[in-house]
Amino acid sequence: MLSKNKSIPVKPLFKLNQADDTFKYKPLPKPFGAYPYRLKPELEIADPNKIIFQVVGDTGGLKSPAFQKLIAEQMGKQYLNPENADSKPSFLYHVGDIVYHFGESDQYQTQFFTPYADYPLPIFAIPGNHDSDVNPAAKTSYESLTPFTDVFCGAAARAVPFGDKKDRTSGVQPNVYWTLQTPVANIIGLASNVPKYGVITAEQKRWFIEELKNAAAERADRAVIVCLHHAPYSADFNHGSSRAMITFLEESFEESGVKPDLVMSGHVHNYQRFSKTYGDGKITPFIVCGAGGFDELHWLAEDDGVLYTADSEIFENVKLENFCAMQHGFLNIEIEKNSEGHTISGKYYAIPHKGLKVGEDAYLYDEFTYFCRHESTEAVQ
Repeated sequence: MLSKNKSIPVKPLFKLNQADDTFKYKPLPKPFGAYPYRLKPELEIADPNKIIFQVVGDTGGLKSPAFQKLIAEQMGKQYLNPENADSKPSFLYHVGDIVYHFGESDQYQTQFFTPYADYPLPIFAIPGNHDSDVNPAAKTSYESLTPFTDVFCGAAARAVPFGDKKDRTSGVQPNVYWTLQTPVANIIGLASNVPKYGVITAEQKRWFIEELKNAAAERADRAVIVCLHHAPYSADFNHGSSRAMITFLEESFEESGVKPDLVMSGHVHNYQRFSKTYGDGKITPFIVCGAGGFDELHWLAEDDGVLYTADSEIFENVKLENFCAMQHGFLNIEIEKNSEGHTISGKYYAIPHKGLKVGEDAYLYDEFTYFCRHESTEAVQ
């Protein structure tokens, strides 16, 4: 059933006979900023028409912290290397699961603060299912996502109440779902909660539709990117695709009249790049980037009709373009604006599960380019 020694699937899969765990949903914390929860930070950008940023997910190193440390070091090295003067990233966007297995404050020091202590750029984040979960056996009770907001959110930077650095201050994200505004892209980040396949409430959906409309109005200047933790499309053996997230996204795209230029997620511990071709000809890449450090990695599965299936009209016009399984890695996204539209390019860097030798760096595994026109958006690979 696993495709390690077989041909890989060309479509995403559903894992069959999965229990409904939506009862695990946790209420979201109150926002820290005013609706509609947008943040326009000062970023180090050399060219006002181009931005480069890094993407990683599922970094928490509960059992084997060496992997997430390697990822953090390799990402930071790309910024610090003087030979990369024209391709320096401006920030890191984390697509969730910063700490495992519950979003406890006492896990942030070992699983986030220490491995990212020397990372030289701002880090923005949306929460994953483990960040959102609550440990019922915790010594001190806490609400879902309180530690996450202590680290990443605030009306103004304030002291983080845990960790070994007493002068550490929080980020200023306005909410756990929010929009990061950059000169060439609006990045809309969602909070998809605890259940295995994600849950997004009607309130957040209304906000998302309005943000899609706002982003579309600015599309001449900024590409439209959507980030969420739970992967809509996947062919992995552990989770498979999320029908809930596919339905949520497609209903929102239909109601808003807006399709994004790129969708990124984590949750699945590997790298997968899908392309979805819509009826109007627009091609949107859906990328899974969840091999950021957690020691358990995910291979792909075969459609066997018993445990997994690709037999669904939902998967029509969705194609698996490339994947990287059983290796850790991170993604660099470059968005460049010109008079006709935006060029979105990506480079995925992989690290073997056995680690790196002295003097060895993460290697380029996948490279892609999509062009998004301002009017009738088209994309090529």
